[in-house]
Amino acid sequence: MRQVLRGFVILVVCGLLAGTGVFAAETAALRVAIAGLVHGHADGFLANSAKRADIKIVGISEPDRKLFDQYAAKFGLDAGLYHADVEEMLVTTKPQAVLVYASTFEHRKIVEICAKHHVSVMMEKPLAVSREDALAIERAAHEGKIQVLVNYFIDWVPSTHTMFDVVHAGEIGDVRKIVTHFGHEGPKEIGVGPEFLSWLTDPKLNGGGALYDFGCYGADLATWLMDGQRPLTVTAITQQIKPDVYPKVDDEATIVLTYPKAQAILQASWNWAFEREDTEVYGRTGYVITAGRDEVKERRAGEKEEQKVAAKKVAPPYDDELTYLRAVIVDGAKPDGLSSLETNVIVAEIMDAARESAATGKTVRMKEK
Repeated sequence: MRQVLRGFVILVVCGLLAGTGVFAAETAALRVAIAGLVHGHADGFLANSAKRADIKIVGISEPDRKLFDQYAAKFGLDAGLYHADVEEMLVTTKPQAVLVYASTFEHRKIVEICAKHHVSVMMEKPLAVSREDALAIERAAHEGKIQVLVNYFIDWVPSTHTMFDVVHAGEIGDVRKIVTHFGHEGPKEIGVGPEFLSWLTDPKLNGGGALYDFGCYGADLATWLMDGQRPLTVTAITQQIKPDVYPKVDDEATIVLTYPKAQAILQASWNWAFEREDTEVYGRTGYVITAGRDEVKERRAGEKEEQKVAAKKVAPPYDDELTYLRAVIVDGAKPDGLSSLETNVIVAEIMDAARESAATGKTVRMKEK
């Protein structure tokens, strides 16, 4: 009887410990590796990850050892994390996911390597520098049975999701026009690091200038808000307002998308007086406009003036890119619309068509997939 009671007590204690996470497998830190450090957003990730117990960095690949050493000194990184080659890092460290902070041009190569080793990927926006690369990434992801996610900071912003909810609840009627504004004074003007600036202003490595850097936000939002519809046509105009600063790429861009019963106007600029990150959606019976991170402005049929409304908090795990990444990789959470591969292949097609339109001065009809 005593042994039976002892066994019962042990089972209860183990159950309690499992409930607190001692034996709970889901509490184990997600093992992540970093591919590249030339994207300035790597700084924010390293600062954030140091405070988290649910993320563990197991390796960092970066051809430029001096750049790694700079980050190592700043964030106290172990020199043993360094790898010069992505594939060697994957074989050695066996991560569950790779975070990509390389140039956009390198995304295809990195995803293809990760897919070969069945390791999922989250990269900084946009997905690719061309339609061709986007379709190659899609093929690799399907063949390797991996997740490929694209990180846009607007995905974790309450006003973005409140805007989407208003639209999809039918509160402003069918969408007729979307207008997005994204950008800032310019990457050089705001002081991005030299390793970041060098590829942002290279048409091969970035795909373009402001057109790709900030046009992708609007293309992503428009595709999401339009439930994954591909536009019928793409028309774009780009300018070099500051050729002395950005001699190789555009610094001003406007893209117009047409849908069967709607338009989207995507304004991307390295010439705003201040940082812009706002979106307007006009429906048949009203409108909703993001107003900073935590508020939206709304007006519906019958209302004499617009009202500013507090945005709803985003429910976990969709409120933070690392919590979200872990939920998708470990818990099988469904990728959301803004970051999903399906959406971002369309975004890449839009951006490729926009670049062609700007170069030729002609409207481009979207190709059949």
